[in-house]
Amino acid sequence: MKKVFSSYEFFLFIIFVIVSCCIGLITPVFFGVGNIFKILKSSVEMGMFALCFMLVLILGGIDMSFSAIGVASMYTTITLINHLQGNPSLFVLFLIAGCIGMVFGAINGVLIGYLELPTLIVTLGTMSIIHGGLVVFVGKKWVSNIPDSLVRFSKFNIIEWTSKTGEIQGLHSAVLILIVTIVLVYLLLKYTWYGRSIFAIGGNPIAAKRHGINVVKTKVITFIIVGFISGITGLIHCGLVRMANPFDMVGGELNIIAAVVLGGASLAGGSASVVGTVLGVFLINIINNSLILLGIPSYWQKLFIGGIVILSTLLTANRDSIGLFFNQKKDRKEGIV
Repeated sequence: MKKVFSSYEFFLFIIFVIVSCCIGLITPVFFGVGNIFKILKSSVEMGMFALCFMLVLILGGIDMSFSAIGVASMYTTITLINHLQGNPSLFVLFLIAGCIGMVFGAINGVLIGYLELPTLIVTLGTMSIIHGGLVVFVGKKWVSNIPDSLVRFSKFNIIEWTSKTGEIQGLHSAVLILIVTIVLVYLLLKYTWYGRSIFAIGGNPIAAKRHGINVVKTKVITFIIVGFISGITGLIHCGLVRMANPFDMVGGELNIIAAVVLGGASLAGGSASVVGTVLGVFLINIINNSLILLGIPSYWQKLFIGGIVILSTLLTANRDSIGLFFNQKKDRKEGIV
């Protein structure tokens, strides 16, 4: 318990509780069931992409292509199904979108792993190619004819709540997909060879290689996993908005980066946690949500998010120094030093 209470994640959780209580005092509607359901629903896409960004960040790189891969996987899947005039199950749709995302992820992985190209440059290039390709070959054409299984998914709630005004408010089933993904990524990082490998590579790739870790293979696997999650996230977005728009999900990368860095991930690699990332996502989301409830113009969101990125980077960079300072102070008090 002492280790938990002294962790950065616990510190972030306290901040989360304090911010939520302050917002709730200002706008009581914040703690309404409907608003909580909306926050959880809006956290799905951000949470999925944040896990993608976190994996690459642990590896020591910065990925900017996750949203582009999500868009491309979503649009390609819907276009392909409409062309074949099929009506597959929801599982098949997610499988197709995930596999398309894996192809894009594998391309990133090969370029970064085998050719040893910089992660940021490669993923920026991939993002540009995907967006440029969609503009050239698709233009502004969006598809509203989506499969029936995806339409049913868009309407399906795990829990439904009837408000005093008679409005039916529901917790969307997409939240369950986010929870499953969080658990799987947590188990993957904590209990598998792969999880130990990416932390080792992010900390010191040369030392990791000397200890027998296949650095190239691990990088390729990481980007394939990221591509798969991104593809699924793209299809979730399609189900939520009930259309495949080639220009959706563009421009939200700053929120993702802010959430992961706020969650305690080191930009130098080798350090991050699933719990911290999830808390970062919810904290960013409730801040954005509260600004809307307070009637503050949307362009102020970028100002707040930018400030959060700088502040959280500062806290993360100096976390070890702060912890060392307090430990030394405690040791002196006890007469150890």
